[in-house]
Amino acid sequence: MFSRKSLAMAVGAVTLSLSATVATAGNVLLKTPVAFNSSLPALGTPIVKVADQLKLISGGSIKMKIYEPGKLVPPLQILDAVSSGKVNAGYATAGYWKGKMKAASLFSSVPFGPEAGEYMAWMYYGNGLKLYQEMYDSNGYNVKVLPCAILSPETSGWYSKPINKPEDLKGLNLRYFGLGAAVLEKLGAGTVQLPGGEIFGALEKGVIDGAEYSQPAIDKRLGLQKIVKYNYFPGWHQQATVFELLINKKTWSKMDKQQQAIVETTCKASVADSIAEGEASQYNEMRAMKESGVKHMYWSKEMLDTFQTTWAKVADEYSAEDPFFNKVWGDMTAFRNGYDLWEQYAFLPRKTK
Repeated sequence: MFSRKSLAMAVGAVTLSLSATVATAGNVLLKTPVAFNSSLPALGTPIVKVADQLKLISGGSIKMKIYEPGKLVPPLQILDAVSSGKVNAGYATAGYWKGKMKAASLFSSVPFGPEAGEYMAWMYYGNGLKLYQEMYDSNGYNVKVLPCAILSPETSGWYSKPINKPEDLKGLNLRYFGLGAAVLEKLGAGTVQLPGGEIFGALEKGVIDGAEYSQPAIDKRLGLQKIVKYNYFPGWHQQATVFELLINKKTWSKMDKQQQAIVETTCKASVADSIAEGEASQYNEMRAMKESGVKHMYWSKEMLDTFQTTWAKVADEYSAEDPFFNKVWGDMTAFRNGYDLWEQYAFLPRKTK
């Protein structure tokens, strides 16, 4: 009887202890402006799912309120807003901050760079995540960064006429993203980074001559195919694109370890789900666009070779100009050189050198 009573008291004590732990873990509301309309498949939809899952898995101790682009904070101001504490979270892509930090684009998308699987291998099992956080810390940004979605290849641009040779790019004014924009500028084009909601109007008014934004299912939602009919593949500039959840460090530090683990694990699950959604969403849209007069074009070998050699020059220049870009680019390149051995033997078709 004594042992049963002792056991009952011990169980009661543990239960009270656990209850006290739960009770002292404060509830968290993440006010999260997003850079992409939440209805866009695999681009905006992942953060909506994350918000739903955080509430469910945490039992309501973590909630996320999403603000559509521009409703609370303009997309290009999300990093500063989260860091300053104006908002305590934000969803964007690091390539938006390339004007603040040259290396930021390397954590978003890289011309001829890693595809989704290789990118995540470097992020999670190489030095990617460590360097990603170091970039924000060393530049004085008060944020915790988590990869929270990834897209597979995008298209590489909508044009009103065929682009048959490098000279055809000279003088064009294009909406282009990230490091790919630097490549096109070297080839004589002008580039501007417009938010998605402004691209249709800019094309319609002739402010820009062409544009890239994302995958076919997303571009179609923006209506780009209504104005320009030549859609070029492959997306040499964005074979994969990483999207980030930024959380103000003060907010992050107030979360207990269980809450932090819930956010980290939910974002990892979102990475898997987002690439699956993106891969499943394209073929029907491509077929429908083709039937409406869109011409799906594939870059010639001459054009792809030109893009690649020009990108190599840009990477060398950026590495010489910026020590941290050089550090990240060197680490990513070393990882990819090792990965090449696996890739050459494991995937079809085998690459030849």
